Amino acid sequence: QVQLVESGGGVVQPGGSLRLSCTASWFILDHYAIGWFRQAPGKEREGVSAILSVSRGGPTYYKDSVKDRFTISRDSAKNTVYLQMNSLKPEDTGTYFCAAGTPDVVPLVGPYDYWGQGTQVAVTG
Repeated sequence: QVQLVESGGGVVQPGGSLRLSCTASWFILDHYAIGWFRQAPGKEREGVSAILSVSRGGPTYYKDSVKDRFTISRDSAKNTVYLQMNSLKPEDTGTYFCAAGTPDVVPLVGPYDYWGQGTQVAVTG
């Protein structure tokens, strides 16, 4: 069974950093587009960042509000995709999900086929 697992969330003060990780069981992340989405309380889920499959050259995409602050990357040896989040703001608070989709997925939109359970990020203080 395909399973994605996120980790790395937590509570951080504004201006702080977190690194989220997305790992997978039973399939190789390099073969898929991987997206990071977030959902704030009372709001719709939104695409934050995405990286296309290695076969597509692995280009990266970012929501405008996180450009120059967030970086998505792959570690193929660890079968992991990271989202490095710097200069965090209170509006970055939410549950962050990683998702895997076919190479033809629209990066920040989808459709993505497999989803993790999410990891909580709270920027407060």
